[in-house]
Amino acid sequence: MQEELADITRARDTILLYDAEAFDGLRRAGRLAALCLDELADIVATGVTTKTIDDFVFDFAMQHGAVPATLNYRGYRHSTCTSLNHVVCHGIPNEKPLREGDIVNIDVTFILDGWHGDSSRMYVAGTAKRAAERLIEVTYECLMRGIAATHPGGHLGDIGHAIQSYAESERCSVVRDFCGHGVGRSFHEPPNVLHYGRPGEGALIRPGMVFTIEPMINLGRPHVKLLSDGWTAVTRDRSLSAQFEHMVGITEDGVEVFTLSPNGRHKPPYGPMAQGSVDGGA
Repeated sequence: MQEELADITRARDTILLYDAEAFDGLRRAGRLAALCLDELADIVATGVTTKTIDDFVFDFAMQHGAVPATLNYRGYRHSTCTSLNHVVCHGIPNEKPLREGDIVNIDVTFILDGWHGDSSRMYVAGTAKRAAERLIEVTYECLMRGIAATHPGGHLGDIGHAIQSYAESERCSVVRDFCGHGVGRSFHEPPNVLHYGRPGEGALIRPGMVFTIEPMINLGRPHVKLLSDGWTAVTRDRSLSAQFEHMVGITEDGVEVFTLSPNGRHKPPYGPMAQGSVDGGA
């Protein structure tokens, strides 16, 4: 019995390595999530409710043969997470309209042909105040520095160090209660990808690994608390929080980002949608 339990524990801790065929499925799922986030840039506005956003994500998934991974996941009853202002993550969509200057992270994960595509971006209703605008800029740069530190032969601690050192140099803080994660056939797999750390520490980064990098950065202190709904995490000091997320795959000589915007809508302010079709990549 003890040997069986040990085998189960090792299986749960095993970091899966995916082949080229799997990468193709993950690439298509990631692109679909990115395209949905692209289209949301034209929907988020003052007066729009986060329920409207959630309904759009559900309809988009249905129209493209996908399923929202969050829908009924561990009892969660929505197709996306909408984290507003001081909400760090897992904000629940509702009927409250967005107000001028609100910032919101929209997190979209689709299951397409059995593969998960997971990504999130920040959006602004109207015009953001300078403090919020700066936080968004810093958070996006944290994500990109984390990706730049990702390569075969490195360690997961390299990613966290790149994110933490930049965020703190900009007088912001890194949330430590949540992290990135492996992703593939399952929504959440090993490894955990911390957004803070030391170079050379953590698991070895190997070709075939697939995981998310999704730093949550606060203007104030890093501490968070969970609300009574069991999902919504907020900053304890009520400071603004922001997050961007990409899903990446490790290749023999580098890293591939599966969730890049096909239309150049990487961070606000979002420009006009480029001409293109979902059909070509999904």
